[in-house]
Amino acid sequence: MRFTQQEIDLIRAQSSRMEQEGEITPEALQYIYDKKLFHLFVADDLAGNMTSLPEAIRIFQECARIDGSFGWLVTIGAGGGYFVPFMTEEIGRKVFADPHAVITGSGAVTGTARKVEGGYRVSGRWKYCSGSTHATTFTANTVLEQEDSADSGAERQLVTIIMEPGQVEIIKDWNTFGLKATASHSMVATEAFIPEEMTFSFDEMRSHQDELLYRYPFLPFAQTSFAGVAMGLADRFVELAEQHLRERGKEQVLAALEDQKQEFARQKEAFYLVLDKSWEELGHKGKLSPEMEQRISFECVTAARTSLGCGLRLFPQLGLAACMEDTDVNRTWRDLQTACQHALLRE
Repeated sequence: MRFTQQEIDLIRAQSSRMEQEGEITPEALQYIYDKKLFHLFVADDLAGNMTSLPEAIRIFQECARIDGSFGWLVTIGAGGGYFVPFMTEEIGRKVFADPHAVITGSGAVTGTARKVEGGYRVSGRWKYCSGSTHATTFTANTVLEQEDSADSGAERQLVTIIMEPGQVEIIKDWNTFGLKATASHSMVATEAFIPEEMTFSFDEMRSHQDELLYRYPFLPFAQTSFAGVAMGLADRFVELAEQHLRERGKEQVLAALEDQKQEFARQKEAFYLVLDKSWEELGHKGKLSPEMEQRISFECVTAARTSLGCGLRLFPQLGLAACMEDTDVNRTWRDLQTACQHALLRE
């Protein structure tokens, strides 16, 4: 565990304030900077904190157990380090070298790029940009406008862009009932000029090709990250539910809770067994087999389903007090449901 109990208590003491304000507090954000959690996947020579994937997922789980929004922001922020090898070393240093550097953005192709001298003119709107209020860099996918509009049958060409905060406008439209403090708002760009060197393609590695992490396929990389958050939230929910039930002397329900905890523990063990094996396979062979990718995907979806199941089965047993939005158990329940709605965690 990377956090002391005192640190955990101090972060949790700010959970209510973070939810009310809709963003992480400066104090909680400072913990992330101090522990270089946004740089878990950034190469060491870029002032990073390169960490193996299995260790990082365990960190994500622990962060989510502390607080849902805190864990989600650490996970999303760290995930931006996966883009390092697709940038030149010069651009990578520009993007990541600052201790406060963190990327947010969107994988959705909801923008357009028009080729101009030296780069592109980009416009678009992208949803769900977690950490939008403290991000130092924004990335997004665009489709390249065709010069010949009559050529409608041509395959569309994607351009992934890197933008600075001054090039985007944040539209505060994150209005979900969970993970409220993630500031997962939309970003808008209007005719922003993006130099050629501030674009990249996932088909071309330009630096740090020898880092093992960057050879882990993106889909299972993302799925394992989100599964870690879901399991951490379920850990916390089960803790709070048990505390709630003991205070009310619900012995019969507590007996059923033990069965729930054992089932959840078995699923977490199965998840990490496959994750650890996949990392070993990557180290030995330099890539994952299709069979291993399928196993990882299955375990991620199963872990999320089991995590959500903890809440679905336990919440109805907690009584009306757990329905109060200002309670820890209610906030954790809402965060768990919201996290498990991510498309990569659903079949």
